Parts: sequence; C-alpha cells; structure tokens
Amino acid sequence: MKRILIVFLLLLFSLHAKQIKDIQFDGLVHISPEIAKEIIGIHPGDTLQASAIDKSIKKLYAQKYFEDIWVDENNGVLLYHVKEKPIISKVNLTGFSQDKIEETLEGANVHKGDIYDDGKAKTIKKNLTKKLESEGYFDSVVEVENKEVNPGSIQTDITVNKGEPIYIKKVNLLGATHFDYDDIKSVVANRQRQFAGWFFGRDDGKLKADQLKFDAERIKEFYLEHGFLDAKVSPPYLRTNFGDYSAELTYKIDEGEPYTIDHMDLQVAQDVVDNKELKENFKLKTGKVFNVKKLRQDMGNIQKAVSDKGYAFAKIFPDVKPNKETHRVDITYMVQPKKKVYVNNITIAGNARTQDSVIRRELYLSEGEKFSQNDLTDSLNALRRTGYFDDVQITPKQATPSTMDLLVKVDEASTGSIMGGVSYGSYDGFGVNAGVSDRNFLGSGIELGTTIDYSEKTLKGSINFNNPRLFDSLYSLSGNIYRKDYDYINYKEKSLGGMIRIGRKIGRHLHASLGYQYVDSELSDVADSLKNNVYYQEGRYTKSSIMPSITYDNTDDYYVPRHGMNLGWNLEYAGAGGDTKFLSNTLSAKYYYGFQDIIDYDLILRFKARASVINDKGSLPLNEKLYLGGIGTVRGYKYGQLSPKTATGDLLGAKNMAAASLEASIPLVESMQLRMVGFYDYGTTGEDNWDDIHRSSAGIGVEWPKSPLGVPLQIFYTVPLDKQPDDQLNKVEFNIGRRF
Repeated sequence: MKRILIVFLLLLFSLHAKQIKDIQFDGLVHISPEIAKEIIGIHPGDTLQASAIDKSIKKLYAQKYFEDIWVDENNGVLLYHVKEKPIISKVNLTGFSQDKIEETLEGANVHKGDIYDDGKAKTIKKNLTKKLESEGYFDSVVEVENKEVNPGSIQTDITVNKGEPIYIKKVNLLGATHFDYDDIKSVVANRQRQFAGWFFGRDDGKLKADQLKFDAERIKEFYLEHGFLDAKVSPPYLRTNFGDYSAELTYKIDEGEPYTIDHMDLQVAQDVVDNKELKENFKLKTGKVFNVKKLRQDMGNIQKAVSDKGYAFAKIFPDVKPNKETHRVDITYMVQPKKKVYVNNITIAGNARTQDSVIRRELYLSEGEKFSQNDLTDSLNALRRTGYFDDVQITPKQATPSTMDLLVKVDEASTGSIMGGVSYGSYDGFGVNAGVSDRNFLGSGIELGTTIDYSEKTLKGSINFNNPRLFDSLYSLSGNIYRKDYDYINYKEKSLGGMIRIGRKIGRHLHASLGYQYVDSELSDVADSLKNNVYYQEGRYTKSSIMPSITYDNTDDYYVPRHGMNLGWNLEYAGAGGDTKFLSNTLSAKYYYGFQDIIDYDLILRFKARASVINDKGSLPLNEKLYLGGIGTVRGYKYGQLSPKTATGDLLGAKNMAAASLEASIPLVESMQLRMVGFYDYGTTGEDNWDDIHRSSAGIGVEWPKSPLGVPLQIFYTVPLDKQPDDQLNKVEFNIGRRF
C-alpha cells in the first residue's frame, strides 16, 4: 500500500478521459493473468478512472493472495505490480507430540499448500500456548521461523519449548462436612499429587487447566447423585506458586442436606404405554435417597418404551418438587407423546464397496413403517454383527411432525486378508502356510476363503464359502472341501471330505441349519503296538453324517462384543450311510458384559462354556473323539494332548468333555484398538465319565480384533495351575482368525 497514494495523486492529473488499451501483470506466480483480469473487473476499452483502479486493487487484496499491489500507467497500458504471499511447501513441528500436528495446525490453516501470512504465526503461537496450558505446562515459548525454499514458497519451522508443568499439592473443599477429597477424587480430572505420583496407577497431580471448569460441575453432579439437591459448588480457585510450580486448588461448597424420595408418579396416557410396568421398573424408589443418575436412567427407559410404541419425538419432563423443611422430594415424570412417527426415507452412506442391499437386509426399519427405538437398536447391532464395518451409526432426523428420515452411515472394515508364514517343529520340520479370504467378497456379503499348510509331515488344504443371506433372503448356504494328509508318529492318515449346509433365520436372533458331510479317510502304517487297538485299525473308511444346529446371537458387534450372548447347539449323526456310526452333541455359550456405561471405562467381562458328548453307535474313529488342551478349551496345555491314553502313552481320545473360561478385557492401545486380556480356564474330560482328567490355567494376553491382516490376532502367556508330570505344556500360544 506504500505507493498507492502517490500513484493515485498522479493519476488524478494524468489519466483524465484516457482509454485503457491493455492490462498487464508483473509478479504473478500462483494465479494466471486471465484469472487476475476476471477479478479486477477492468477491461481494455474502459475509460481510465482512479476510482475503478482503487476498487480493482481492493478486489485483488480480498483474494488474500497478495502482500503488496501497485499500478503504473504508460500510454494507456495498465501494469499491475503484485507481490504474492508465499505458499507453505513444508511444515516442521518440533518439541510437541507428533500425533497432534494436524490437530494443532488445523485451527491456524497452516498446512502444506496453504498461503502464509504473519497472522497465522500469531494464531499458531496462541493455539499451541493454549494447548500446552490445558495440559498443565506454563511459561512455554513457541517460535515460528520461515525459510525460503523456492521463489514464492517457504518452509515453516515451529519450535516448541515446553514450560514447566504445575502440580496440585492440595485440593480443598471449603464448607464440606459430609464428604472429603477422597470421596470426590474419582470424579474430578484435577487431583492432588500422591506420594510417588510418577508410578503407574498413582495420581501425578499434574494440572489439567482445560478441565478445571468442568470439575466444579462434576463435584455438583456427585452431590446430586447422593441426594443433595441444594448443593452449590463455586468455580475453582487456583493459587499457583511459580517459584516451585505448585498449586493449591480450592472449591467453596454449600452442601445442604440429602433428600429422600417421598412419592413417585408417571403421567402418560394408558394407551401410549403401560404405566404400571414402567413404574415397577423405576430405578428411583420411594424411601430411598434421591440420585440424579437414576433419575436420568428412568427418563431414558421411559423414552425408549414410548419410542418403541412409535412416539419417537415424545418429550419427558421430570417434575421434581423438593420440600426444604422435611428434605423429602416428590417426583413425577410427565410424558408428552405427540404424534406417532413413521419412517420417511432411509439413506445409506459410506459404503463404497458394500452393496446397499447387503445393508438394507439387516434393517428392521423400512420406509412407511412405524418407528421403533427397539427396531433401531436391533438394526444397529445386526449391522455390527456382520463384521463388514468398523463402525455403524443410524441417525434419526425429523422430517415432519409425524415422519422421520434415517441416515445409515457405515465405515467399511478391511474384510479381505492374505496370510502366509513359515514354521518349524521338532517333529513336523520346516513348514509353510498361506491363505486368502474375504468376508465380504465384492461387497456381496459372501465369504470365500482358501488355505494350504505344508510341512515334511503334513499337507492340508481347504476351500470354503458362506452366503449368510442367500439372494438377500432369510436363507443361508455354506460349504467346504478339504484334503488332509498327516504322517503321525504311530500311523498315517489321509482324508478327503466336504460339507454343505443350508439354514434359515428365525426371528431376529435365531438361526437353524441342516448340514451334510461326507469324508473318505484311510489309516495306514499303524505301529505294531497299536494294531490290536479298536481305534487304530488300518484300512479305508467313510463317514456320511447329518448335522442339524441351532444358534442364538444377540451380541452387539462381530469383533469385540460388549453386550449380549451367543448360544449354540450342534448335533452330528454319523450313520446315514458310510462306515462310521456315532452321535455327537455339543452345547456352547458365550456371554459378554461391558462396563463402559457404569464405570466410564471399557472393561469387558466374557464367560464362555462348551460341553460335548459322543455316543458310540458301532464305529467311532479315533479322529472323531474329543481332546482337551489348547486355545478353545484349556490354554497352557499342548493342543489336544489331554485325553485317556494307552499303556504306551498313545492318545485314545474321550467321549465326554467340558470347558469354561472367564475373561476380562481392557484397552491397551486405544488408537490401535489393541486390548489386554486376563483369563482363567477350566476343563474336564473322560471316556465314560466327565472328570477322568481335569486341568485349569490362568494367564494374560494381548488381542488385536482388527489387525492389519484383516483378521483378529491373539497371543497368550499361560500358567498351568494343576499340571501333571506327563503333561505337555505350551505356555505361549498364538492364534489368528478366531472370533473372541
């Protein structure tokens, strides 16, 4: 702007009544002259006017590309001299967490390719200083330095020198008589420093300045959960000593007295919802101390019950009437149901690969039907159970007073996997294995896979498929073909088999199926010590079996269920032709319970149990019997090595087996969805009894539900608790591809 005033004074005397012959630009780098001419709004042939040139300069400045602009005129030719702001070609941030670079620079619009100006440097310093103070660091210094890389482009180097963290040495609750700091410390973010606060699990006392304003509300909430309706909590007062960077935090509290519930009521039309049933399930009870958390739970339960009847936009108002003299409170939940709501449009988004029909077939809501909150929840869980998505959200949006639009937004998971590995065993020698699979082939919801495993003693291969919703119907179709050649220590076995299964979904959570399996096996080179054993007879035999099954699954996720159960019954009748004749029954149960809503921490408890029994109907091959040990039964013992044995120590297998596990899973690295699990396993087995052999174990492990391979990974370290001298142990176990 330094030359503009002088130029305009000259123009006032020299440009009168002249016409513009041409317009030229000097100094343009990042925009073309054609675009610049469109911006200024002046064209050859126009009368040369100072006011028009003034407006054109302002229009150029408004683009925020330029540091300086001035105009020369020579015989009707306008020459715009411009100095463009530099473009950021690279950003370096040192002294601050690298995973927060994008978050930090976003607010200042400082990215590669952005235009730089001095105002951005001030914004960067302000943002970083504020961020550091929110993390408890004060007197921090942020420096921004620019280096020219090429004409018109710069490298921006941001250096952060963190200040000193402030530690809270004392938290005072002035006026509190019913509770002290130890009572409220679990609900606040800013806590006083404990002895050895640097140790894991101890409070380090580091100030979290951005949480101070919320801590007062958290303390107020704590009092409301204990019945203190009149409690008042002042904003926090922080007294800081910058000499040693310590602080004392004080809240002034007027507690009042706790209130007891005198009367509970619900006002809603009887034709809308069953008042009596809802009132019986109230969390708040007459004669008990008031608790605002339970009040919200009651409101949520009422909202859900009313929404299930189609009143999605119902309003729930708690009428709380405290009596300050008796310290008793009456509560009435008032329901305004409004109109019944119907689904208008359902929009699906985020599915670049998965077909719309694969998503829609899992929805229990459709256009024109009455809305139900229960249907929405079941739809959400059904989509998450497929395993096709990392995340699913269904967002209702009011269209009219009686209609609602639904946005189904999915974040597709990586369902395909390619696996390969090399192994070595003292008996098997060197081996290789490989596999290719996809749970959502071409977005169709069909699962396809093939694996091969080769070593000096083993050759195994399989091809499998599963279509859980044949032609988007309620029917399913699955099957496999496999080949196995194994050279055991005492015999050789070759098997070729296949299975096909058709099923049908019954209701929302039940699935029934019927399968048929045919296997052709041959046993050879049996050791002399086993030739007289009924289970080790050389020769070829076939198995033809019918396999009905029923499963119930209402879990809320495929990879990491937090709620629900999975129950199953599988029967195999071998004797529909073929040589083998036996009847096998297996019952299984898995139960999941997450504590996120209760303790605000993603702790998951899992209980798993399985029981199998086989009845010999005339011919029961060795490889069809039951074997305890390893992942799936009792970890820590070598896979399948716990069973009745011959006098020479050869495995005979069992006819009865049961196993159970109790697991606790917690987040380990949340950004990677890596989790840590602790567990206890117990199993028992026997030939004619259930407890001829029983073992237990405990251990810890790491589980990666969504690993880069596209399948779950698990690794466990186990301590066998009641091992016997001849037990074969496997304290470290690795598993890939099994659902938790």
